[in-house]
Parts: sequence; structure tokens; C-alpha cells
Amino acid sequence: MTLKSTLLAGFSVLAFAVPAFADITIDDAYARSSGMSAKAGAAFFVIHNSGTEDDQLINATSDVSKLVELHTHKDMGDGVMKMMHVPEGFTIPAGGEHALARGGDHVMFMGINEGFAQGDVLTVTLTFEKAGDITVDIPVDLERKDAPMMQHGKMDHGKMDHGNMADK
Repeated sequence: MTLKSTLLAGFSVLAFAVPAFADITIDDAYARSSGMSAKAGAAFFVIHNSGTEDDQLINATSDVSKLVELHTHKDMGDGVMKMMHVPEGFTIPAGGEHALARGGDHVMFMGINEGFAQGDVLTVTLTFEKAGDITVDIPVDLERKDAPMMQHGKMDHGKMDHGNMADK
């Protein structure tokens, strides 16, 4: 095989691999925790899908905590909201977006190794069914005051189930 044909073959493979990755972009990412001694924190961002097919965020990983999960809040029927793991992940519609925001869907860090400080940057790998792994550097912003996506009403933060942090 000549150098020209080897390069052409390599570029062809790359051309077929890149479009799926290019369809998914992450915007407006930030992470936070309740303070330096917090054992849990979260990341929020908007996922854009410029492709022609839906994709699914199915996992997130990072070395900043012992456990990283995709989470949401759910009304358990008694007016109390419960935070829970979403193992199937989140659908990002074709030509659309999905926001991970405070009070809604988010990436949850449990058993944080070191407290989050303003200006820190967390490296998180997001895994999508079609786009594969996308690594994102997410700045810690403890001062941001985004409005939650839901009305908290009778939200009981004491009943949020984060599991036993000591065992994570």
C-alpha cells in the first residue's frame, strides 16, 4: 500500500467516526457542591444534538468522587421530591437539546474525594449510545444562582436518597 492510499484509508475511517461525535455538543457546563466539606456535588449543562437521530446519555464517569451517576428528581406522590438514579440515562432528541439543571436531571457525584472550590475544573467523561465517550472539563461555580427547573414546594432535602456515603 502506498503512503497516499494509506493516508486516504485513514482519513476515510476518521470521516465515518467523526460525524457522530460532532452531532453532540455540551454548553454552559458548571459543577457545584454545598461546600468544601460536602460529600456530594452535581454537574449541570445543556446537551445539543445537531444530528438526525436521537442519542442517549447513558453514563458519566470521573475520578472526583467514588460514585458518579445520572440523577433526576421525582415526585413520589406525597408532595415530597426524591432524588434518584436514572440508569437508562437521558434522551437527547435529534435536532434538539436536553438541559441538565438544578432541580431536574443532573450528573451526581457521591463520596467526593476533595471538596469543590470555586474555579476548580472537573474532568467528566459522558458516554452516549451513538456518539460514544465525550470528555468535558467542567468548571466549579459555587456562586451561580440558576433558578431550579421545578417548584420545590414541599421538597424535603432530608429525604433525598444518596445512599450511604460512608460505603461509597
